Amino acid sequence: MADVFRGSSLASIEDTGRFKLPGVFKDLIDAQLGEGAKFFITSQDGKRAQIYPMREWEEREALLATLPMSSPVRIKFQKMVAYYGAPAVMDKQGRIQLAPVLRNEANLKGEVVVLGMAGKLEPGYLEVMNHEMFKDEMKSKPFTEEDLAALAALGM
Repeated sequence: MADVFRGSSLASIEDTGRFKLPGVFKDLIDAQLGEGAKFFITSQDGKRAQIYPMREWEEREALLATLPMSSPVRIKFQKMVAYYGAPAVMDKQGRIQLAPVLRNEANLKGEVVVLGMAGKLEPGYLEVMNHEMFKDEMKSKPFTEEDLAALAALGM
C-alpha cells in the first residue's frame, strides 16, 4: 500500500452541513483523485459518516452485485446505505457537503473527528464522527483479548 488515508484529525462542521477536509487528507485526495473529486457519503450504522472516493464505492457495489438480488443481507445493506447516502463533490477549498439525514442522525455538528481508513483500493475511505461520541465509543468498546488474538493471527 502506498499512499492511503491514515491517522486522524479534528474538523468542524458548519450549520449548513459543509465541512473542510483536514489538510493531510485533502492533499492525498488532490494527488490521487484530482480537483472536483467525487465521493459517495453514507453510513452503515447511522452513527458516523463514511466518505468513499467514488471508485472505492463502485468496487463495493461490484462486490455486492455478486449476491442475488433477493439476498436479505444485500437488501438490508442497500436500504441502509441508500437511506443515509448521497454523492458529493469536493470543491476547490476541500469542502464537502453532508446530507441532512445523516448529519442529524449521527449528530454531525460542531467538532468532529475524521479518521483515515485504508481500504482495498488506494486511498481507502474516511470516517467522520461526532468527537464526543467517538471518545465515548472508544471508552465503552476497548480492545479485548479476542481482538488482540485476531490481530496476532494476522502476524501483527
